[in-house]
Amino acid sequence: MSLLRHHGDADVGEGLVDFAVNVQGSAPPGWLRERLADALTSLGAYPSAAADVRAREMVARRHGRTPDEVLLLSGGAEGFALLPRLGPECAAVIHPSFTEPELALREAGIAVEQVVLPPPFRLDLDLVPARADMVVLGNPTNPTSVLHDREAVLSLRRQGRIVVVDEAFADAVPAEAESVATTSFADVLVLRSLTKTWALAGLRCGYALGHPDVLARLTTGRAHWPVGSLQIEAILACSEPEAVRLAAEKAQTISADREDMIRRLEGLGIAVHTPAHAPFLLLAMPDADSVRLRLRAKGIAVRRCDTFPGLAPDHLRVAVRHADQVDILVDALADVL
Repeated sequence: MSLLRHHGDADVGEGLVDFAVNVQGSAPPGWLRERLADALTSLGAYPSAAADVRAREMVARRHGRTPDEVLLLSGGAEGFALLPRLGPECAAVIHPSFTEPELALREAGIAVEQVVLPPPFRLDLDLVPARADMVVLGNPTNPTSVLHDREAVLSLRRQGRIVVVDEAFADAVPAEAESVATTSFADVLVLRSLTKTWALAGLRCGYALGHPDVLARLTTGRAHWPVGSLQIEAILACSEPEAVRLAAEKAQTISADREDMIRRLEGLGIAVHTPAHAPFLLLAMPDADSVRLRLRAKGIAVRRCDTFPGLAPDHLRVAVRHADQVDILVDALADVL
């Protein structure tokens, strides 16, 4: 199971141009840094219940939900660690996808069924075992950049089953297309991350959206003060209307950068999996791991993909970046290939 714990940060090193990690930028924007700096004076006190309520109210308003349908998380990944508390007997995990949910479930002794989608990695309901009382999928999916249709996602619902949708990158999709976050279902749990768009990976900020009964089961036995004061402040700040507007603008920029990046990579003869909807691209090429190592020798980090169930060693993942960084990647690839 060690490969399930491999993430893009393991492919990054000091001085490398980072195409391996899907975080936008190296630090939060100035307005958010100032907001967090102002909150430092609160660190002498324990995280306040009132601040938690304010943040949940803001998240709820952002998604058209009620505050009791919101659970603040120490990063979206904490939501995966809490999934075993729902007590599934058989969890179906849709692959290729982020591996942390499967690892968390397996480490808790829960039976996991890998549902491996063949290219073009579109959701196939017939592949999901009827016995699965939990189904986990990403939308958009890491690392394929596939965006599943909302209705297809909701078609996974069955009596006695909970559907867990990892929407860590949904705010990077223009208009958050195909998201299920704004609709309440008793059997659908949505996990959101704020670390990607706002460069908060080191602070761990996210939240879950779901039925209050489901959220209560997730928190049974959870540590007291599980989310710190700065995390709560960041979740509040990034869910306010102006921040949501800025995220929407950034999603449009990412989309334009991605299309330009696809054009340039395909111009080198590289197979890029399309259509792509996330802030990263899946590349296919012969001897991909050797290419990765040669790029590393040239000062560029890209993500290996043989750690994702369903992907062979002939795949790499690259984060979508601005044109000036893409220049560096394209020049190096032209030389390496």
